[in-house]
Amino acid sequence: MALYVYILLCSDASYYVGITNDPECRLDEHQQGKYKDAYTFTRRPVQMVHCEFFPDGTHLQANAREKQLKKWTRAKKEALIAGRLEEISRLAACKNESHFANMPPVEHR
Repeated sequence: MALYVYILLCSDASYYVGITNDPECRLDEHQQGKYKDAYTFTRRPVQMVHCEFFPDGTHLQANAREKQLKKWTRAKKEALIAGRLEEISRLAACKNESHFANMPPVEHR
């Protein structure tokens, strides 16, 4: 069975990441408030702003992608939604002072 990883924009401007085998049906379930304990229940209406298709046999990849997107910052999710893929790499770069990319060049003698 094929799977889809999707991102919803909620009425409070937050994002929800989920996984399903039927995005249209799942969107309808979110809109109707089928599950009262769901994150989206009190944040309706919702709008599907991103959806990725994973064909049969790629369940592990779909599950990994859902987990990955759930950990992303809002800025990275917005770059993905807008199709600004080059920006995702820049946003993912480590900004800690101790990161090697942020260290001054070493003088060799």
